[in-house]
Amino acid sequence: MPLLIIFIIIPLIELAVILKVNSFIGIGWTLGLIVITAFVGVKLLRQQGISTLLRANQKMQQGKIPAQEMAEGFLLALAGALLLTPGFVTDAAGFTLLIPATRKALVHKVIAFITPRMMNGGSFQATGGFQSSEFKDVHSQDPSVERGDSAPKITIEGEYTKDDK
Repeated sequence: MPLLIIFIIIPLIELAVILKVNSFIGIGWTLGLIVITAFVGVKLLRQQGISTLLRANQKMQQGKIPAQEMAEGFLLALAGALLLTPGFVTDAAGFTLLIPATRKALVHKVIAFITPRMMNGGSFQATGGFQSSEFKDVHSQDPSVERGDSAPKITIEGEYTKDDK
């Protein structure tokens, strides 16, 4: 279903909006507006991307993990893809992601989605093909459970030091 939305429904919506705008202002202005929004969007994206990169670099120099900046970088990359896609609907979505308040609200959702998977050492491999929205943790599965062994192996990770006293 997500691929249907991305590759069929969104382009149809874009085409309908472009045709409607074209009927009001003409083909030349419509195409010019599409090109101008792409250039303005890329310029804004560049400024905010550099700002986010500098904040991430500063946090790393302080010994902190730049989780918020990484999530913002992902959203900025998505904004860039939307802004470079011709059309007014994708441009509106891309410009929405360039608004810092909107991006900060979405950053928490991105972090909330990714954090449990990082803590479990999981991956983001989808189960059941492209249409599934569920994710499974492929790294922490015990192979003995999949084979049907009655007693799964327990692995305890840790560190030790040898003391010669």
